[in-house]
Amino acid sequence: MRLIMKRALMASAGAMVFAMSVSAQAADKVNVAFFLEWATPNQIAKVDKTYDKAMGVGVNWTDFKTGVAMTEAMLSGDIDISYSQGLAPFVTAIQQGAPLKMVGIAVVYEANDCFVKNGSGIDASNASELEGKTVAVPLNTMADYAFRRYMAHLKVDTSTMKIVDQAPPDGAQSLTDGLVDMACIFGGASSKAAGEVGTPIMTKQQKMDAGIGSFDVISVTEKFATENPELVKTFLEVTEEANVAWKATDAQIAKVAKDAGMKVPTTKKQMADFIFPSAKEQLEQYFNKGGIAASAASSLGLVFSGDSDGSKIAKTLDGSFLK
Repeated sequence: MRLIMKRALMASAGAMVFAMSVSAQAADKVNVAFFLEWATPNQIAKVDKTYDKAMGVGVNWTDFKTGVAMTEAMLSGDIDISYSQGLAPFVTAIQQGAPLKMVGIAVVYEANDCFVKNGSGIDASNASELEGKTVAVPLNTMADYAFRRYMAHLKVDTSTMKIVDQAPPDGAQSLTDGLVDMACIFGGASSKAAGEVGTPIMTKQQKMDAGIGSFDVISVTEKFATENPELVKTFLEVTEEANVAWKATDAQIAKVAKDAGMKVPTTKKQMADFIFPSAKEQLEQYFNKGGIAASAASSLGLVFSGDSDGSKIAKTLDGSFLK
């Protein structure tokens, strides 16, 4: 808790010094976006108000259904920091000129699943039979990215499909109701619901063999990062300490499950394969020159619209707040 206590003291005893050290007046509150059904260790710090204490301001958390909605809220000025925003919606926003920065990696995880309706007889071996079918996909999200990677790997022509833009809960319901033949999903409860009536088009091993994986980012608006660099640093420090303190105890899982709006068994299953890279790992593996963040973002750029040299995306990656 050393860093948290240090920041708390700085916030309470040095507010005027801090205000004079930055070019713009520091924020008196911070608005943070997050996902329900997406269990992460920092939710303990969220529930315990550790962020508020360390940052010295009120931290307001708002849940969103997709990373695209997070972007829209950031652009409207309603959100300052998005925690665990999908890489795909972040990249899409950057390509559209949104003034955002990636300042951290929230979680690394297995690529989201696309569930094929049970009884359809379709799996990875005959995936081409999905051509001409209806698929529910939350567009411009990591589930969308996974969908396109799966289809490319399995040599399925997506132009023949009817792709319906649906958030995960709606996609899972459409699959249950038989309105779609496949639904691409993220989120514990939605994935559980889709898994009751469908089967992933690719197994975990098949995804690993194909090199298809995912990670979510911590993003901020350029305005907030410029005017409140210490608040951004402290947010990342509190997150880091919550990750370090995570031991997956029954008490920790119960607290996170409640905040995530999920049951304990679902939370345990979802978090089993989650990886929360340390600040050191993020700097050495993700934000280094030619690192994972730049290469993955560039590959998404090519998938969605073609930032051929990755220059536009590279300018938005900023690991300095982790130091």
